[in-house]
Amino acid sequence: MQIAQQVLFILLSAVATWLFAKKVKEISRNIKLGRDEAINDNKSQRWRNVLLLAFGQKKMFRNPLVAVMHFFVYAGFIIINIEILEIIADGISGKHRLFATPLTGLYHFLINAFEVLALTVLLACAIFLIRRNIIKLKRFISKDLDGWPRSDANYILITEIILMSLFLFLNASDTLLQARGVEHYAAHPTDSFILSQYLHPVLNNISDNGLEIIERSCWWLHIVGIFAFMNYLPYSKHLHIILAFPNAYYARLQPMGKMDNMESIQKEVLYAMQPELAPTGEQAAPQKFGAKDVKDLSWKNLMDAYSCTECGRCSAACPANQTGKLLSPRKIMMDTRDRLEEVGKNINKNKEFKEDGKSLLYDYISVEELRACTTCNACVQECPVSISPLDIILQLRRYLVMEESNSPQEWTAMFSNVENNFAPWKFSPDERDRWVEEMNTPSP
Repeated sequence: MQIAQQVLFILLSAVATWLFAKKVKEISRNIKLGRDEAINDNKSQRWRNVLLLAFGQKKMFRNPLVAVMHFFVYAGFIIINIEILEIIADGISGKHRLFATPLTGLYHFLINAFEVLALTVLLACAIFLIRRNIIKLKRFISKDLDGWPRSDANYILITEIILMSLFLFLNASDTLLQARGVEHYAAHPTDSFILSQYLHPVLNNISDNGLEIIERSCWWLHIVGIFAFMNYLPYSKHLHIILAFPNAYYARLQPMGKMDNMESIQKEVLYAMQPELAPTGEQAAPQKFGAKDVKDLSWKNLMDAYSCTECGRCSAACPANQTGKLLSPRKIMMDTRDRLEEVGKNINKNKEFKEDGKSLLYDYISVEELRACTTCNACVQECPVSISPLDIILQLRRYLVMEESNSPQEWTAMFSNVENNFAPWKFSPDERDRWVEEMNTPSP
């Protein structure tokens, strides 16, 4: 029986790891579909961002209470799962609490700490469920989240509550079996743990055989739940648990108000002003202006899309969104990820991308959404994992204007004035200083 459990555990571990690695490889390939972008400057500041923004969750602490709860869920869940090392060792070797004897007092301290963290995770997840489904904060009931995204968040929170409960009941049934001197458990004695001991009264009236079934069930459900959670992550917004770290490292360091110019556009303007500098002879085809589909965006834009937590802080801070405009920065990121996943499935099916007649612009993100953006950078400022929806908006808008000449009448008039008068206003440059003359004219 024990050998069968070991074989089953090894097979389960291998399959779960293989499926996770396969999906991670697919996501990595999808991100690399974006155009190249060199981001390798100021490494010390980038590592600082990883520590402060990704692990320390610096931006979250603008709301300290929510930040502390989120930190417990995030850090607590990660730290508690250090125990998976022992579960894996036990599952492969067929032993029970393999690390208990060699670590002795340290082992008891660690499990106690894990139980306290488990309780904080459990309580915080319960509060977050209440915020989402009973209090219904505005950013959680937005139509952006209709359908799967809203269910996704609830599933993860419920799963974490179940996993933490299984962990506590596993410890309670285990220590009770040890106290009763049941074979296999008594061979690895540990004292009762700080929180699970309070579950003993619930389990005291259960027979030894019943307790063994509870302990084994909790053990198997806990590790199966961890493997399931691991393989669910790549399909969920909770992929940010992993991608928050590289995304913080590769965050743009220039001031948020600075917009990147295309060198090809700058050269065209220069040649228009100084034709003698224009190159002669046959020239390479110009680079596409802006972006129409996900492959026109940079790999960093695509990593941003996969890193989005769907928390809605960007949309809650967006003045266009808050005044009833169609634009939602959160939706921009979700649409980019959805389109990228669609392109990835196309490649999986056809071994290469086959034109499907769709694009990020128009089929996922509308012109009206893009035009509503004021480029105020509020969405960039608020994002806890250093995502820039604005960069994607600007590239899509650049494509509209420069590739399709698709701009509102007011913009077209401004472009014409800048081209002809070197200013947004319809005044000749020769008349620009006339107001000074008027100021110097004596009043009658």
